[in-house]
Amino acid sequence: MSLKNNREQLVKTAVQGAVAPAHQWAPFEVGAAGEVFAWPSTGGITYNVKIGDSVFGWAGEHIEPGVSSTMTHKNRKCESGYQFLSCCGNEAMVISGAAKGAKGTVLGHHGGVEHLMLDFPDQTLDQLTCDDKFLIRGYGQGLKLMDHPDVYIYNLDPDVLEAWGLKELEDGKIEVPVHVIVPGHAMGSGIGALSVVTGDYDILCHDEETVKEYGMNKLRFGDFVAVLDHDNRYGRTYRKGAITIGVVIHSDSPLGGHGPGMMTLMSACEGKLVPVLSDDANLGVLKGIGRFA
Repeated sequence: MSLKNNREQLVKTAVQGAVAPAHQWAPFEVGAAGEVFAWPSTGGITYNVKIGDSVFGWAGEHIEPGVSSTMTHKNRKCESGYQFLSCCGNEAMVISGAAKGAKGTVLGHHGGVEHLMLDFPDQTLDQLTCDDKFLIRGYGQGLKLMDHPDVYIYNLDPDVLEAWGLKELEDGKIEVPVHVIVPGHAMGSGIGALSVVTGDYDILCHDEETVKEYGMNKLRFGDFVAVLDHDNRYGRTYRKGAITIGVVIHSDSPLGGHGPGMMTLMSACEGKLVPVLSDDANLGVLKGIGRFA
């Protein structure tokens, strides 16, 4: 049985941003194990880190794959609107410079820096400059499953939802393919945020035993992941039996309380969502982008 959704009721809205400047947060930073490092971090155009790559092993922290984009406005609500309206899987188009007209894909948004991550093919990346601008066809907020009002969906393009391979089980629960299932105690920075339609929160990977036990070492940019006992219906909080599904949007970090970032896509309580492991549960596989192009 197909899962009916309300895509015909959704509003498609253009929002516009530009390349986000690269940051240097401090001359040196200190990790959770006492290590001192000076590494690249957020912002800019990142040529060699893509959807499908591991989030681990980079000489960098909170690395955003592809193009980091932002919108600056004197009204902070307009800045939030750039993240809010831009959903995972939306079309992004270059509207300036040598790459004008080239199309890419929204991966997700990163809280704190208020960045949007955009995937483009290598030939487009090679033509972009840090002065270029992007038009996003924002489409997906308000998406819902018509026969399952207890499943809350955020930040998700309906094309991705329909291609994902969700299945309704005989007991009314919904099976969701994910690449990794994360225990609730392994979530960090971002817990307690009231908004799940902007920003992200981090998967803690500093405990080697937990990483090995749950296969978190397999995390890739663009992965769909499930978090056990986390309720993201109205903010991010702990609740037994709840499941939250998200997409991985930035790399690991040695900083205490931080790790690979996950943007919320779906949440429900009382075991309604049933995560099942799949190597193909990645935005790049569904869209044929990043390392899967």
